[in-house]
Amino acid sequence: MAEFTMDLNDDQKQVRDWLHGFAKDVIRPAAAEWDEREETPWPVIQEAAKVGIYSLDFYAQQFFDPTGLGIPVAMEELFWGDAGIALSIVGTGLAAVGVLANGTEEQIGTWIPQMYGDVTDVKVAAFCSSEPDAGSDVASMRTKAAYDEAKDEWVLNGTKTWATNGGIANVHVVVAVVDPALGSKGHASFIVPPNTPGLTQGQKFKKHGIRASHTAEVVLEDVRVPGHCLLGGKEKLDERLARAREKAKAGGGERVKNAAMATFEASRPAVGAMAVGTARAAYDYALEYAKTREQFGRPIIDNQGIAFQLADMRTQIDAARLLVWRASWMATTGKKFESAEGSMSKLYASETAKKVTAQAIQILGGNGFTREYPVERMHRDAAIYTIFEGTSEIQRLVIARTLSGMPIR
Repeated sequence: MAEFTMDLNDDQKQVRDWLHGFAKDVIRPAAAEWDEREETPWPVIQEAAKVGIYSLDFYAQQFFDPTGLGIPVAMEELFWGDAGIALSIVGTGLAAVGVLANGTEEQIGTWIPQMYGDVTDVKVAAFCSSEPDAGSDVASMRTKAAYDEAKDEWVLNGTKTWATNGGIANVHVVVAVVDPALGSKGHASFIVPPNTPGLTQGQKFKKHGIRASHTAEVVLEDVRVPGHCLLGGKEKLDERLARAREKAKAGGGERVKNAAMATFEASRPAVGAMAVGTARAAYDYALEYAKTREQFGRPIIDNQGIAFQLADMRTQIDAARLLVWRASWMATTGKKFESAEGSMSKLYASETAKKVTAQAIQILGGNGFTREYPVERMHRDAAIYTIFEGTSEIQRLVIARTLSGMPIR
């Protein structure tokens, strides 16, 4: 088991510096253009694939880093470049985590490579959980999966929303209800292979921020997938459902996480790292601006009102990073989140990103409010961190329930 450390080893530093260079030289120069276009930046994804950043091998290396710091370091550097483009590069990872969290070794080996494609033919993947009436309230999910035993196929019907890469993905991972009587414990995840009839893209959303990342509805109408596309397999699902039914009869709660929550729990520290990257980018820009912008004959950083803001910004960013690193290390080394440390990291980092980017705009004054300066875009992008993969309110609920042991509502 790796000991917790704040010192990156030589390999981690090399990866960090490599990613920082890509973010600085490739992502940042393209950020404003793709934010305005509100389109998937395929050329940038292609460049990431060419150098090995957008690939199964790269993310596997970071995911299996024994210290747990590979993914958060990577996320921070890429999102320091630009959140919208970075999410287009890493969005496939959420679907991949869904397969890693719930799938068999054979499913992992079969489907994750198809999510990325290759250098000559780049693909993306989508994780589809949220619905128009079921976001944080996963128990209200209505997308259903019915098993056709005669054909060994699952038939999916429903509408998903807020799906990153939804509709344009090569592979979709869809969470659906298999036993409505069990609420959120009656969910399962399914692979929808490429070009499966019945899956279509619904509305594409025009968003406040992360506009270079494709977000859309996914409509499923009698979508038939082979039995082997049930993540984890039917035997494992039947065993889990049977335990949940027994618990329900006995009046107890089933402690097994549902498919969507298993994915989100695994990815929350990574989202925290994304938020840290955006916050750091805004802080860096505001710091340099304050050192060079002069008012009343001196740099504005000479004023305590500005300098103290920057001091607070940097302190909060470092604190957020430490929470993210702790949670990532705990998850990798098998330490249980006794105090909901994963949710803590996501909560604090996302709130920090919103606050720091707002302070950066304030430091730049009128310039910060224009699109000529990047902090305006960073502030718009930061708003998503307190919403997706569990709102800040949901994170607080998870933390409060964990600390108190009470069913707080």
